[in-house]
Amino acid sequence: MNEILVKRELAPSIKLMVIRAPLIARKFKPGHFIILRVCEEGERIPLTIADADGDNITIVFQEVGKTTKMLSQLNVGDKVLNILGPLGRPSQIENYGHVCCVGGGVGVAELYPVTRALKRVGNRITTILGARNKDLIIFEDEMRSVSDELYITTDDGSKGEKGLVTDVLKRLLEQARFDRIYAVGPPIMMKAVSEVAKPKNIKTTVSLNPIMIDGTGMCGGCRVIVGGVTKFACVDGPEFDGLLVDYNYLISRLKMYQKQEKEVMQIT
Repeated sequence: MNEILVKRELAPSIKLMVIRAPLIARKFKPGHFIILRVCEEGERIPLTIADADGDNITIVFQEVGKTTKMLSQLNVGDKVLNILGPLGRPSQIENYGHVCCVGGGVGVAELYPVTRALKRVGNRITTILGARNKDLIIFEDEMRSVSDELYITTDDGSKGEKGLVTDVLKRLLEQARFDRIYAVGPPIMMKAVSEVAKPKNIKTTVSLNPIMIDGTGMCGGCRVIVGGVTKFACVDGPEFDGLLVDYNYLISRLKMYQKQEKEVMQIT
């Protein structure tokens, strides 16, 4: 259990791992996540399940903190100490009609199983992927395989169009209407997508990534504000109506422990 079967670098600082976790794999649905712990003294962190096949789950993560760096140092044959899941509410998969799936950075890996499921039930899929540069675009082939059309944007113009995912989204909305938008990526990106969708009154689903500890709704660390009401991302989400999310509150909470995170990175 929890043995690492595959380890691959998708982009600088972004890793993919396939881990043997049969009980989780059998219950997985798009939108689910896990919480893992690398060692006895380690913290618990949430990671989205990017795929499940047989007895195995796939996770994709970016090395941004102490725990993800520790996780990246494990190799094939090593075992992750604890994995809890699948957690959260699965995505609402229906035939909406024409769906626009917008992914930014490592969030594209989370978006992939949702997009695949939406395609399988008959939706027309337009996908927009964004990253800072061409080296940070991940899951391009996977997303192309489940999309009717796919656009790529990079901040520096090194791949696809130079600019933001919202630049493409605005242009597409001048030509056609989407029945649904799914957006997964940095909070500032999801906020921008929601702001573009709001005047058009297009139902927009986003996946939130607040600080999370136990993953069962008991600690309250993952609280977010949606429609003026406090929600817990671990049990009420992680997906919410993007037009109702208080992104400023989300972003402020994500910055709460930046000082401590920097300090712990100095500890060997």
